[in-house]
Amino acid sequence: MTIKHSRLQSFILILGIIFIAFNLRPAITSVGPLIGDIRADLGISNGVAGMITTLPLLGFAVFSLTAPKIARNLGTERTIFFSLIVLLIGIFVRNTSSVAILFLGTALIGIGIAICNVLLPAIVKKYFPTKAGIMTSVYSTSMGLCAAVASGISIPIATGLGVGWKQALLVWGIIAFLGIVIWLPQIINHNNRSVDRKTNKPSAKLWTSTLAWQVTFFIGLQSILFYCSIAWMPQILMDRGLNISSAGWMLSIMQFASLPANFITPVLAGKLETQRPIVLVNGVLYVSSLLGILIGEGSVFLTVCIILLGIAQGSSISLALTFFSLRARNASSAAQLSGMAQSVGYLLAAIGPLLLGILFDFTQSWTLPLITLLIVAGATTLAGIGAGRNEYVDTHNAEMKY
Repeated sequence: MTIKHSRLQSFILILGIIFIAFNLRPAITSVGPLIGDIRADLGISNGVAGMITTLPLLGFAVFSLTAPKIARNLGTERTIFFSLIVLLIGIFVRNTSSVAILFLGTALIGIGIAICNVLLPAIVKKYFPTKAGIMTSVYSTSMGLCAAVASGISIPIATGLGVGWKQALLVWGIIAFLGIVIWLPQIINHNNRSVDRKTNKPSAKLWTSTLAWQVTFFIGLQSILFYCSIAWMPQILMDRGLNISSAGWMLSIMQFASLPANFITPVLAGKLETQRPIVLVNGVLYVSSLLGILIGEGSVFLTVCIILLGIAQGSSISLALTFFSLRARNASSAAQLSGMAQSVGYLLAAIGPLLLGILFDFTQSWTLPLITLLIVAGATTLAGIGAGRNEYVDTHNAEMKY
């Protein structure tokens, strides 16, 4: 079943999708440039500091799997609305000098983002079934744009305005509040609870699908590369001779460089019979950029490497999101594949920032962490080659209609 809207309703819905996407990364990407200040202020190690990025990913892992079940009972639109509220609460709770409460707020942020992450592809498949590629482009680009801005302005807000890291992170509560307000019409004007109960029935066969597991490993491994970069790239670049402000902006440049690929990749992927060529190009970009950061030096050379890394990351995350639509026949299967892939995938991703922090603490060098990322980049390419084949995870249930 395709949900039809007037032009005004469609505009409000698209605006709501964009603002949800705005909230999917900045509460996390704003932490990376400030991790040194946070570590010094709270007196914690690199490994513990890595948990600030790892905890949201653990929230992704746990609640991604339950998101379709919650939506089945509460309604997809309502579930997204309440998840934004949880995100806003987490942002405010995180504003503390207590490590325990900081981690509690961070966990709430992970829960709120996790559920929105899973259900947004289902919303796209539900309301825009014939325009999944362009709509995925719209929200993945919006997500990348706000993530890039968050990385770039964290240091200027914290040090330039002299408000410190706590208030710099608190700023992103404004975007969460706006998202809640703009999404409100979707729960006032629509009652989709009964529809969701009928169409979002779970499929146990999904967990035995090789293709579903390849999609899952692809999103997990590319997420390791992204979140490790978000958490530690400023520190890596400072080790290469850049000052803290330049390193923070490098992280922002990386994400701005991802925006064209964020937008183009889903459109291109939707037109190709197989997405394997995109995966192979991304693999080359990943390996060349990480190898350059490992062995190179100089601000110009490192900037080129960061741009190439950003392109690879932008293309990979938007391709992963597009797989949820391309590898599923309907909104129900898209939500279930999204839940499975993001649950297991982000559990893998949660290991990354923590592991890199531990490796650095152990070796006092970023060489081994970067070599680890190179290995992950190769594994991501292999998983993507499998995920890019032209098949459906729900072929066994092809008769289902939505």
